[in-house]
Amino acid sequence: MQRPSVKERLTGAAFALFDERGYEATTVDDITERAGVGRTTFFRAFRSKEEVIFPDHEALLDAMRSRLAGSTQQTALVAVREAARLVLMHYLGEGGLAQARYRLTRSVPALRDREIAGTLQYQRVFREYIHTWMGNGEDTALSAELMAAAVVTAHNYVLRRWLRGLTDQPETEFETAMATTLARFAEPSSAEDPGSIVAFRTTKSLDTVLPALRTILGEPG
Repeated sequence: MQRPSVKERLTGAAFALFDERGYEATTVDDITERAGVGRTTFFRAFRSKEEVIFPDHEALLDAMRSRLAGSTQQTALVAVREAARLVLMHYLGEGGLAQARYRLTRSVPALRDREIAGTLQYQRVFREYIHTWMGNGEDTALSAELMAAAVVTAHNYVLRRWLRGLTDQPETEFETAMATTLARFAEPSSAEDPGSIVAFRTTKSLDTVLPALRTILGEPG
């Protein structure tokens, strides 16, 4: 079994102490003592105690930008869905850590404010991408803002349901929620338009992808 990294040890120690003593009562020295490392090691891994709660935020933003940048005009909606899915899968992969973070942000106002600020950053990434996709016109700014907000809201709705123990199928619910959301912004084809060919890469099975695509395209299931 692979030994946990120093960063993982610090994170585990911090969250355990937050549960035992509360966030405000836990100091950096408490965390380093529990993890068995020095203060210098802590500050190599994290800039502050608060950053322990949100260690991968910047990496997730970069992953989203990378996925969106790899799309084309024709695959923009697929890219938006998959970029949002990257974030969801990260939280699902954290398991109990994500649930502990959720409890903390509900009880500590400063952490709740940080979480809201992070959500707005995700939304900004989507808005900038969508606005460019729509042509960067003044007449599309509001539509881009609304679409970005809707995508983030749909993602957060499913994530919160999982964090609260209300669903054990968050991936399935995410696909349904995102298909419903994006379908509201997909432009209908004109009667003279013979249709478009959309190419994309995914690791999901065809049976899983087709229902979402049909919803986005406005086709019957």
